[in-house]
Amino acid sequence: MSHTLALDIGTSSLRAMLFDAEGSAVPGVLVRKGYHLTTTADGGVTLDPPQLLQSCVAAIDEVLQQAGPRPVARVAMDTLVANLMGIDAAGEPVTPLYTWADTRGAELADRLDASGYTRRSGCRLHTSYWPLRILWLQNEQPQVFRRVKRWLSFGEYLYYRLFGRRHISISVASWSGLLDRHRLTWDAPMLEQLPLEPGQLSAISNEPLQGLAAPWAARWPALGDALWFPAIGDGVAANLGAGCSRPERVALSLGTSGAMRVVVPGTPAQTPAGLFVYRIDEARSLVGGALSNAGNLYAWLQRVLAGVDGEVLATMAPDSHGLTVLPFLAGERAPGWRDEARAVFSGMTFDTAQEHLLRAALEAVAYRLALILRRLRPLLPPDARFIANGAALRQSPVWLQIMADVLGAPVHLCAEEEATIRGAALLAMQREPEPETGPGCRPRMEYYPVYQSAIARQQALYDRLLN
Repeated sequence: MSHTLALDIGTSSLRAMLFDAEGSAVPGVLVRKGYHLTTTADGGVTLDPPQLLQSCVAAIDEVLQQAGPRPVARVAMDTLVANLMGIDAAGEPVTPLYTWADTRGAELADRLDASGYTRRSGCRLHTSYWPLRILWLQNEQPQVFRRVKRWLSFGEYLYYRLFGRRHISISVASWSGLLDRHRLTWDAPMLEQLPLEPGQLSAISNEPLQGLAAPWAARWPALGDALWFPAIGDGVAANLGAGCSRPERVALSLGTSGAMRVVVPGTPAQTPAGLFVYRIDEARSLVGGALSNAGNLYAWLQRVLAGVDGEVLATMAPDSHGLTVLPFLAGERAPGWRDEARAVFSGMTFDTAQEHLLRAALEAVAYRLALILRRLRPLLPPDARFIANGAALRQSPVWLQIMADVLGAPVHLCAEEEATIRGAALLAMQREPEPETGPGCRPRMEYYPVYQSAIARQQALYDRLLN
């Protein structure tokens, strides 16, 4: 029986696992490696490429040791989306790995002609994508910028080190903000406006690589004949791993960030207002919206407030705290795409307590996802199911119930806890099993109108401050 080794390279940690021919995780084969983001006061959020590379290599070492003599036919990988780094002529990093959360460069959007850009790319002119990141580096660090000979995502860089070749999957190219999603080529009108030369970007291909470079082939003989599939975006992997590969299954993810996404055939002629459209491959697209603030907001509040008893949150009535929250610690992506947005807690009085702040924040994140759902509705059948995944919802029954109440629909937890890494493996295996769901929450419909009023109040505050 052949196996698939899979890597999930996220924002704060990576995982390596082994999956059998049925797409099930092999018991006892799991490696986790944590790492830390570097943040700066001006909005920088980066990772160190050499350290991340070292962590990946160590994870592969360890997972192969755990796997023993089991044959490995393929290697699959997903990565945090929209990451970008520059390397010099010798292939060495000259920049950090810029992440989707880096908000520097928002003021440069006016330099670019955005006419037709969203229709072609499915993206917005936003700092989470490559165009503004490249302009920002040229503007702020020209000496570093001039040393860059190639622009890559981390998945490309890893494979470049292992094979000496560069190519990028359709998925990751689409998430860069530089792919024409209709033609499946680099977007010529945007490239003409950027300080890029031909050849600085990789060839676009979903074809796997085979034949590791000499030092790696000797290090990993078990992978000598394996097919190495190019990295895909972790959002795509999360949908596929949760069984959400059709329009009637909507993936609701809440980890460090949050998202609501659906897989559709082909690609929509227009990008729905406030949403993204990313290509998965030649046949499918991923449509939805992402939040920059979800589990990271919860973790920040827990740290700042020195911990709040979750049982207290569960006893609070919906929207009973008198607060209106814009949960934008890391700016805003969908649906408003306002880089300059910052978090706001409005309505505080002497009666406001810690638990009020935390409960209001959990509800505020759910409201942003409800706004995404309103824009997704035209693409969904009436009986669409919501399948949730991510540590933030798994670890907080209160938040899961809030989500169901706000959406006015049942929310089922995905039975597969490692859905994202499993999705990368399943795509490489060309398998799409039916979703398996565990415990979920049914909505308490008496609270639905309460939350609809709260959403309108949040949007009114948003409009006053940002529009």
